[in-house]
Amino acid sequence: MEYILIALQLIVGLGILNVWMLRSGKATPYRGGEAKNLREEFAAYGLPFWFMCVIGVLKVGLALALLAGIWIRSVAQPAAIGLGLLMLGAFVMHLKVKDPIKKAVPSIAVLAMCAAIALL
Repeated sequence: MEYILIALQLIVGLGILNVWMLRSGKATPYRGGEAKNLREEFAAYGLPFWFMCVIGVLKVGLALALLAGIWIRSVAQPAAIGLGLLMLGAFVMHLKVKDPIKKAVPSIAVLAMCAAIALL
């Protein structure tokens, strides 16, 4: 079970860091609305730039905490819960702009992985 937890933490932590630090300016098929980057995506949701910055800091910080949780177990569960709540918010934003469910799949998948990390 320990290896499954580590794998989930790596997938979620590195995945969030990839989206927010390496691919934030790139188009993906999962961006909300017709957005080509994260800034446009938050605008499509009707959210201001400062809110994107706050969410970015939270997601990157929690992703790093989740990765640190591989060695410091006590931080893994709170980080997973925090990221799970943010993923729930991402899913709701996709619903808000009436995106096809395909665009919401990553947020649902990461939410499920965060729930597994928090509960195992």
